[in-house]
Amino acid sequence: MLPTKMSEIVNEGIMKADMGFIVGTGLLMVLFALISALGALGSSYFSAKLGAALGRDIRNDVFAKIMTFSISETNAFSTASLITRTTTDIATVQQTMTMMLSMMLRVPMMAIGAIVGAVSLAPDMTWIIVGAVALLLTFVSVIIAITVPKFEIYRKLQDKINLLTRENLTGVRVIRAFNNSARERKKFEATNEKLMKVDIFISKMMSLNSPLMSLIMNGTALLVIWIGISHLEVDASYLGKMMAFMQYATQVIMSFLFLTILFVMLPRANVSAKRVNKIMDTNSKIKFKNKTENNFNNVSSVEFRNVSFSYPDADEKVLDNISFVAKAGETTAFVGSTGSGKSTLINLVPRFYDATEGEVLVDGVKITEYSEADLMRKIGYVPQKGFLFSGTVKSNILFGVKKEDLSEDEIKSKNKNGVISKAEEAEILEKRMREAAKVAQAAEFIEKLPEEYDAPITESGTNVSGGQRQRLAIARAIAKKPEVYIFDDAFSALDMKTDAKLRAALKPVTKDSVVLIVAQRISTVKDAEQIVVLEKGKCVGKGTHLELLRNCKVYREICKSQLSKEEYEREVENAGVK
Repeated sequence: MLPTKMSEIVNEGIMKADMGFIVGTGLLMVLFALISALGALGSSYFSAKLGAALGRDIRNDVFAKIMTFSISETNAFSTASLITRTTTDIATVQQTMTMMLSMMLRVPMMAIGAIVGAVSLAPDMTWIIVGAVALLLTFVSVIIAITVPKFEIYRKLQDKINLLTRENLTGVRVIRAFNNSARERKKFEATNEKLMKVDIFISKMMSLNSPLMSLIMNGTALLVIWIGISHLEVDASYLGKMMAFMQYATQVIMSFLFLTILFVMLPRANVSAKRVNKIMDTNSKIKFKNKTENNFNNVSSVEFRNVSFSYPDADEKVLDNISFVAKAGETTAFVGSTGSGKSTLINLVPRFYDATEGEVLVDGVKITEYSEADLMRKIGYVPQKGFLFSGTVKSNILFGVKKEDLSEDEIKSKNKNGVISKAEEAEILEKRMREAAKVAQAAEFIEKLPEEYDAPITESGTNVSGGQRQRLAIARAIAKKPEVYIFDDAFSALDMKTDAKLRAALKPVTKDSVVLIVAQRISTVKDAEQIVVLEKGKCVGKGTHLELLRNCKVYREICKSQLSKEEYEREVENAGVK
């Protein structure tokens, strides 16, 4: 309405020297401008609010989806790419959606209104608007066609930058130790240079919009004035129409400019949306039941029945026809050379991978029949690298303990009715935490910290030593009081004395549980009730320490490589080997 009212001021007010009309129409224009501003403000506010909510919901959904991935799916995407998709790509989608919500209704309405106004005022000049819009759309289409392929390249290079950054920050000590900072810097700089060139190319193409827009708008204004002047010789009132038409033409062109900006953003957002959707469309190969139907055995056990495993697209089996039974109250240890399949074997129990052939059973039930919650509730897992989360010592030790994990005895010790308050629950958890830390030989160093169990732990536990980190990870598993303990080379960072003390303290705690240990040191496994010897993915020996010394050549070679000559001869003699 503003250009029409301006035309009226010129033709009716200025031409006829009617000040009252000028003031009245001017006030009406101010009112229209305020209504327009309020509408634009409301549109921007609600579109920003909805866009932010959309970004929040997508991030929640993507993160929830990633948490369902097995190791295979995580490795297929790479951690760096998953981070980029969860942050940068979703931010791009959110920004575009905010623009769409703000413009997709308002801008077309403004364009339609301006076209109607222009046609009603000067229908003989509407061809100028049509030509300007056609020229604008042609230029924008060419720009989009050239830049769209670069968006995918840009995102992939961002993934690479994230990968290199994460890799170098994680491995900074190794890089410095091998004096390879310069080489890693060159790798980063080379990728960064490629990213910069792609970014410059995209920015150059996008920056063409502004000069092209100025050219089209100024050309349109010149055409309108040129044609309008020829009409003024016949009709002096055409001055107001010409001024209004110029404003309407500007509104139409600006509307299409906003839409073209949106259309330029859409291809980039489309690339990001496809990358996000790829996560959402990827389903984990490992499917858990919604509910565990089968009844468990009363006595805990882990059984492998003719289990074989090979990685996707691999030609050889990592594990080949493995069978054993690990009973409650006993320790089953796995030894073998590097690459023999020890860690892969115990990673089958919590279903980080699924066996290619055969069956894995926990408490007499196939693990494929468990719900994820029921299976994980039974397992206390300590990985090779004692990973810690940012937080406190307390939050890390109690990381796996939930209210439903508390035993009836623990609850009744506080309240015979079987209902406990938050304070009573906290007392039980505090007791569990301290007992677990004591068994894991972590209490000594924790209690020397200024804040003890409330002492802060930084990301990945970088503010504690490797041995301390491993003991806290062991305490985390013990605090859970699981039916099955899995120690994946979890004692490697401990000295021999601490290792021996920890295993001695662990024995009474695990008297009713299955204990599975992967270890490199013979001293760690020699007291186990069952030792499984692996060689190239096959079981080449099974029995106690002394039985294997008598019957397994591979085990004897492992012992010989670790023990002194005198110790080895004594062990062999005790086994009755001549």
